[in-house]
Amino acid sequence: MAPSSVERRTLLARPRLTGRRDFLRAAVALGAGAVWVPPGTSRASPPVDSAALRAQRMAWAGVRLKLGQDTLFLDPLTDPTVWGDALKDPLIPLDVSGGNRFVLVTHRHSDHFDRLAVRQVLGDTGTLVCSPDMATLAAAAGFRVRPAPLYEPLLLNDFTVTAVPAADGYGDPQVSWVVSGGGRRIIHCGDTLWHGAWWHIGRQFGPFDAAFLPINGARFGWRKPASEMHAVLTPEQAVAAAVVLGAKLLVPIHYGVVSTEDYQEVPGVEALLLATARKRKVDVELARPGEWLTWQARS
Repeated sequence: MAPSSVERRTLLARPRLTGRRDFLRAAVALGAGAVWVPPGTSRASPPVDSAALRAQRMAWAGVRLKLGQDTLFLDPLTDPTVWGDALKDPLIPLDVSGGNRFVLVTHRHSDHFDRLAVRQVLGDTGTLVCSPDMATLAAAAGFRVRPAPLYEPLLLNDFTVTAVPAADGYGDPQVSWVVSGGGRRIIHCGDTLWHGAWWHIGRQFGPFDAAFLPINGARFGWRKPASEMHAVLTPEQAVAAAVVLGAKLLVPIHYGVVSTEDYQEVPGVEALLLATARKRKVDVELARPGEWLTWQARS
């Protein structure tokens, strides 16, 4: 279809033809202004305005953003040893050619700060952007680092990025990222849990064209005594966050690990997300790893 048009798909609770999961394509909102491109589709078809903001869902919590010739990755993951066979997402290749390269990392845990992936993306000239709490660690690992204090916008060529508060299940420092470009704005939240800053972020930066939010509601058992509390946003909390943030589209990330005794995801996570989103009239796109969303440039 023409890149200026928008396809609206309806949330349908019946099996996909692939049988891999229980749902068809989720909705891309008319108001969100996004065009969905499946994996394997040539980047030249359909044609895309060079000023358009493009987002590719990657494995686990990873997202790739393209704007013109520049590429920005958020929490890229390619190291198969991080999750092993427990993670069912395919690890998307980090092919980058030309333009400036940037990586934004939410926190230091290996499933978000994958050093192999960061080195592959940045090469010798790219920049790693992280919170000041992480900057020393990242610089000691040999990366070219740019610290990002909370609420201080940084210009990365045509991208503008701002670190905003997040809360980690271990109590380790963590941030979420607001990224603007091409007249569009998204927020990426690594594996944050519910916290009190959602309203402030929404008032200061919203509305968002899309919110990439974790949904697996993980419970940890390896820290004793076990709390039995969710240490990551649950599907219901992710929908609530999208409402508070003023997100036109919710794209779920950070789910799909096989539960074990010490790491348990919410059962039926996609079904619960879609049911909750319907009730609160939040549009959801279940983007699979490798799939792209495109927002045409807006002045």
